[in-house]
Amino acid sequence: MRKFSACIDMLFVPETDDFCQRIELAKAAGFEQVEFWLWSNKDLDAVERALQQTGITLAGIVAEPFAELTRDSDHDRFLAGLENSRDVAVRLGAPILICQSGPLLEGVERARQHAALTRAMARSADVLTGSGVRLALEPLNDRVDHPGYYLTSTAEALDIVDAVNRPEIGLTYDMYHSMVMDEDPESVLAGRLNRIFHVHIADHPGRNQPGSGHLPLRQKLSWLDTQGYAGAVGLEFRPTGTTADALEMMRRSLG
Repeated sequence: MRKFSACIDMLFVPETDDFCQRIELAKAAGFEQVEFWLWSNKDLDAVERALQQTGITLAGIVAEPFAELTRDSDHDRFLAGLENSRDVAVRLGAPILICQSGPLLEGVERARQHAALTRAMARSADVLTGSGVRLALEPLNDRVDHPGYYLTSTAEALDIVDAVNRPEIGLTYDMYHSMVMDEDPESVLAGRLNRIFHVHIADHPGRNQPGSGHLPLRQKLSWLDTQGYAGAVGLEFRPTGTTADALEMMRRSLG
């Protein structure tokens, strides 16, 4: 059965500025899982209480700090932060930390940046060993949302994960970002779906709820289901109106 996770940095935002209240609203809307981005700007005691009181589990959070993982000189800073992110994830029960590659560095050969990112993932695996927390590297699009981002190719990201070959390291596959880059999920994930730890969806254009744009999300999610993907599907989209209306449109669109 498909497991949806509500990204509460986007969903329930029109309804309240109270972050922990969004956890309660997610529960009332029928969600069993939520996720969010930064943990360092949150009242973690309050978040922990809200999760416990609602019985909602945390699907994932961002591995802080954001870093230029394409540059070796920034790795130590990231890894020190990853230790803290790991401890927060363990405390809150989040099995996944999500990280980004950082920017495409001008004047540096792409092969060197690829190698540096691979080394960062290998060193990250050592930090996470035995914790039960896994790190999911996320390709993003540079055409609409993240100009100048390095890791826009899912195939390259999977190659990095394959090269590291550690159980702690995999991918967050954002279907929206991938299809904005003209990738076909069925082609780019073929034979390597076991490397996908987490999935995000949104429609295009607009990065709004499924049904608001033209991406074939119903078809592609059904394919993921048939291939045995059992992780969470994070709803990382901006509602065009109320969250309730956006979720209703999504349900009609996805079936």
